Amino acid sequence: MAEIVSDSAPSNAPEWTVSDLSQALKRTVEDAFGYVRLRGEISGYRGPVASGHAYFALKDEGARIDAVIWKTSLARLRTRPEDGMEVIAYGRLTTFPGKSSYQIIIDRLEPAGLGALMALLEDRRRKLAAEGLFDEARRKPLPFLPTVIGVVTSPTGAVIRDILHRVADRFPRHVVVWPVRVQGETSAAEVAAAIDGFDALAAGGPIPRPDVLIVARGGGSLEDLWSFNEEIVVRAAARCSIPLISAVGHETDWTLIDHVADRRAPTPTGAAEMAVPVRADLLAALADRGARLTGQALGMIERRRQELRNLGRALPTGETLLATPRQRLDLASGRLVQALLLNTRRHHQRHEALLRRLQAQHPAARLQRSRDRLAAAGERLDASARIALARKREAFAHRAAQLAPRLLSRRTETGRERLSGVAGRLLQVVATRTAAQRERLTRFATLLTAYSYQGVLERGFALVRDGAGHPIRHAATAKAAAVLDIQFADGHVVLSNAGAPPAPKPAKTKPLARQPSLFDDGPDKA
Repeated sequence: MAEIVSDSAPSNAPEWTVSDLSQALKRTVEDAFGYVRLRGEISGYRGPVASGHAYFALKDEGARIDAVIWKTSLARLRTRPEDGMEVIAYGRLTTFPGKSSYQIIIDRLEPAGLGALMALLEDRRRKLAAEGLFDEARRKPLPFLPTVIGVVTSPTGAVIRDILHRVADRFPRHVVVWPVRVQGETSAAEVAAAIDGFDALAAGGPIPRPDVLIVARGGGSLEDLWSFNEEIVVRAAARCSIPLISAVGHETDWTLIDHVADRRAPTPTGAAEMAVPVRADLLAALADRGARLTGQALGMIERRRQELRNLGRALPTGETLLATPRQRLDLASGRLVQALLLNTRRHHQRHEALLRRLQAQHPAARLQRSRDRLAAAGERLDASARIALARKREAFAHRAAQLAPRLLSRRTETGRERLSGVAGRLLQVVATRTAAQRERLTRFATLLTAYSYQGVLERGFALVRDGAGHPIRHAATAKAAAVLDIQFADGHVVLSNAGAPPAPKPAKTKPLARQPSLFDDGPDKA
């Protein structure tokens, strides 16, 4: 018969509390291992969190261990930890009683080489970057207020609830969800198909085309997020014509879709905040700007009104403005009469001088002077011819007295014939030169007659002067003249202008004498 042991039987095993046992295990682990040097691959890196510490796990092919880097040690690290990085960690092994787990407290970290996933990821990143998929110039701006928002994510996770809740809080918009798997073997193909499907929607179709896309997933390790590093997903995001926001993982998680997206959000909630503005903030800003605009407009109107009043008080009165111009007008009026008289006297003197010069250049006077010079030249020529003839005669008589009586008669006859020929030729030369001088003088007289204004008057024109005898060249001057003196070829006609103030009648100009002809025998007759 078996012996039955009662539960209440006394035992000599020591009794431990959970805290005591946890502390004993902690001391045992710390004493047995102390400071260790551990090699592994970083996975699930989170840090720095709000406290400034970093949490992750070190793993290899068969096991994993939690790791912690305190804030002070994290600031001293030369190498920043990243998911997939193979490192050598230096630290103390300890336990965490709150979870009954052990962990390593790292105070120094050295890279031990990239892990297999990180090496593949780096090669893929360089390949896609070389194709230009990550260029900043390809990024499209997000719409300020989209009408439809497309979301590519899991329909059952907390991500879609966070996005819908955030959009509804900020600015309610129509949200279209394309459900996909965000982890697993088929997740990459589903995400790429969802992006292409949204991009293929036609505007105005039964399913509204989104104005902006959000590709979202919650946080996780590098393996959990690997679907968003697949080349098919990156290329689908690159060729999408709709602005795309990447919201994969937490703020410290980076995937290749983040490099090709138009905007990267640290969290799915942050993506919703990027997609739509806050409606209440817009209304408040609009109201505030409207109030400020109204206040500024009223203030500006009041300032302008006050400035206008000040300027009105500073402006002088009409009498003050006109006082100085009136005084200048009075002074100018007093000087005007004397100035007009002086100006008239100067113009009259100038006119007299011009008249004297014109009379001196009159064709009749110039022709008379030319005739006088021609007569004087003719007289000198006749005197010279008589003197030369007398000298020849004397020389001939002297030679004749010397000749022999026998030859005297014959040579006398020959000399007389030669003398007659010379005298005839001399008289012919005198007549020819006299005729040439007369013809030249006739041409000068014709030119003087052609250039004389008297000749213009004889062709039917008239010379118009004002009351002071000044020539009038413009119609405006003729309208302002009180008296018009019109000179024709045969006399003057004086007209009174009724529209102008009366002016003294100018002295009658003596008609110019008719130009004489060079073919007249006697002197010029008026």
